[in-house]
Amino acid sequence: MLQIRPVSDLRNKFAEIEKIVSTNKSPVFLTKNGYGSMVVMSLDLYESLTANIEDKLDEADSQASSSEIRLSHDEVFSKARSRIKAK
Repeated sequence: MLQIRPVSDLRNKFAEIEKIVSTNKSPVFLTKNGYGSMVVMSLDLYESLTANIEDKLDEADSQASSSEIRLSHDEVFSKARSRIKAK
């Protein structure tokens, strides 16, 4: 279940929020004045969400160093959008 709390709960109910993010393996969304302010999550969840990013960046660096081909911002995002639409 989605957890949305006021940012003051981070200070006042830290133990409760910590239990939610570690036990439920889900983030807690914090609001300030009714608007989204930040997200709190466990290190395990953060690592699972970002695990392959470093690998992909290393792969991109390797490809870039072995080729002179460079793509513009528009070319990259056009290609990404077409792949997303194809699914």
